[in-house]
Amino acid sequence: MSTPNSNNNSSQTKLSPEKYARLKGELDAPYRGLRQFIYIAFGASGFIGAFIFLAKIIAGQNIGSAFPNFALQVGIVVLMIVLFRLEQKASNRSSSSK
Repeated sequence: MSTPNSNNNSSQTKLSPEKYARLKGELDAPYRGLRQFIYIAFGASGFIGAFIFLAKIIAGQNIGSAFPNFALQVGIVVLMIVLFRLEQKASNRSSSSK
């Protein structure tokens, strides 16, 4: 009686080098693309919020509550930029070490 693995070994399909490299990269850093998308989306959201709160500050509306909210939005944008750059550096290091 043959085992399923012995039959699979002889009939396994070969992966192209490009597909193998992509899969290996995904193993090294799972969900990198998803994380980068989240950083961009949250950064864009923070930028829009900062723009709105800056407009309120310039208009002189509710400065007491608008300024801390503006600072928070700017902080979110800065954080997302830093995280995105760290992700890019990690990607460059992993691709150059191969």
